[in-house]
Amino acid sequence: MADTSARVTTSKVVNVLLPLFLLALLIALCVQLLLPFVGLLVWTIILAICFKPLHERLMTKRKMSARWSAVTIGTALSALVLVPTAIAAISAASSVPALVATVQSGDRKVPPPPDRLKSIPIVGEQAHATWTQASTDMPAFAKKYGAQIATFTKSLLSMAAGLFVAVLALVLAIIFAAICLAYSVPLRAYIARVFARITGDRRTGDHYMDIIAATVRSVANGVIGVAFVQALFVGIGLFVIGMPGAGLLSLVAMMLGIVQVPVILVTIPAIIWAFSVKTTTVAVIFMVYELVAGLSDAALKPLLIGHGLEVPMPVILLGVIGGVMAFGLVGLFIGAVVLAVGYVLFGEWVGTSATDDADAPTTTKGEKLQAAE
Repeated sequence: MADTSARVTTSKVVNVLLPLFLLALLIALCVQLLLPFVGLLVWTIILAICFKPLHERLMTKRKMSARWSAVTIGTALSALVLVPTAIAAISAASSVPALVATVQSGDRKVPPPPDRLKSIPIVGEQAHATWTQASTDMPAFAKKYGAQIATFTKSLLSMAAGLFVAVLALVLAIIFAAICLAYSVPLRAYIARVFARITGDRRTGDHYMDIIAATVRSVANGVIGVAFVQALFVGIGLFVIGMPGAGLLSLVAMMLGIVQVPVILVTIPAIIWAFSVKTTTVAVIFMVYELVAGLSDAALKPLLIGHGLEVPMPVILLGVIGGVMAFGLVGLFIGAVVLAVGYVLFGEWVGTSATDDADAPTTTKGEKLQAAE
């Protein structure tokens, strides 16, 4: 009898554990297969959420079908990414042969450095000496700095390859986001059912879906949008004053604004350069303009981040900064969404506990003492 009970118990355990093991194995395999595409899927979701209002506006005001609206958005975004990239790539490729010829032979002369370069603090003297050697004796310069030039060239090639992969991934994300927009109605209904299963009811699931969508749009407008406007203002000043590498510095300013690093790190060296090259009046005007442009995010962020959300702006900013530190650029949205959902969950838990305490019947001092005993 005991052996029969043992066999029955073992059989029940196997019947329970075997399906669970197979289910866990299936989930693990699915995760492993999708893991290389997680970044692409995350950017697809982000782009689809950000351009959903534009998609709906095109369908309502322009009377477009869902597919034509998605095709229009996808084509415009792809062109916005590919056209500047192609122009920059062609410009860089056309300058490579001249650069290689200049380094390998001393036939082509490098223009001498300006005298005011020496007045730049810390790096001015060394930069002037190095530039002078390159302009007067290119073979000696190439021999002296050959190893550094080779390392720098390899770094540039690696950076160019990484940039090409990033642009390709972004274009694929745009294409997939356009497909998601074309089928947004059934896709949203499916995701709503998933959230309803996770949260327990449809109303709560829809509530958290709205929080996630609003947070993503708030980060896109308040972080990326503000960084773009700020870099645009800074770049205008750099181009007007004739700063060398103004386009690259504007791009650096935008990236610093996105990761929430003060753009003043770009404007201060530009201001120092202006005082060393331009007249005092021009340099002072440039300094005032660049300081205002570099600090413009302090006025723009409160207007755009957290506007219309039940999550305050400091929580969103903490999520953005922590997300970038943990996950890179995509962490802008992941960190903000996670912290926003966590904030709402915590607020609901605190509110429910307070409500339960308020609704509980009051007890006398004797009853509390009796309960404690």
